[in-house]
Amino acid sequence: MKISLIPRLGPAKKLSEELIELRQRVAERAVTIRELLYVLKGRAYMLLVILLTLPFLLPLPLPGLSTPFGLAIMLICLRLALGQRPWLPKSIQRRELPPGFIPRLLDLAARIIGWLERVLRPRWLVLTEHGLIRQLHAIMMVAAAVILLLPLPIPFSNSLPGWSILLLASGLLERDGRAIVFGYLMFALSVVYLWLFGEAAQHLVEAALARWRA
Repeated sequence: MKISLIPRLGPAKKLSEELIELRQRVAERAVTIRELLYVLKGRAYMLLVILLTLPFLLPLPLPGLSTPFGLAIMLICLRLALGQRPWLPKSIQRRELPPGFIPRLLDLAARIIGWLERVLRPRWLVLTEHGLIRQLHAIMMVAAAVILLLPLPIPFSNSLPGWSILLLASGLLERDGRAIVFGYLMFALSVVYLWLFGEAAQHLVEAALARWRA
């Protein structure tokens, strides 16, 4: 069934307001992803994508959570890319986040989203108002999420695609086409960065092998 990625009308509440409400509700207890979906309600999945992306941007400890977080982002965006209703497996929805983690995450989210709200506004609507174009943005987020899932011990290998997802998702929620363009640029930067890092690593390996054989 085809659905719209975001509602045509702008949101009634700012993201920061919803995050503050969520912070008050979860307090200092363990929370499941399913509970987050319930609390976030109407814009649950896109807001959830933003929340799950934030730990990849900043130095939050993610023991055992980076893979389910990256997988959840990819699955949500994949369904949206196909024009289908967002969905997550029950195993991921039941994943329990440790006490204290969500409040810290929401505190970080409030700072970042608060900054974004000062610069995001409806503009360049041709990039946000058409279904097929919105699905293209979701495909880009899927590609960025795949990079998050790769076990790459490379500095900034997560933060660059993470910023791409954050800008694309925020641009879609706030109908800001310029933010979406910056999201594409950030994804291109992450691909170039990984390619250059891979080239440098290959040259180092080849040089080491040549020295060893000499």
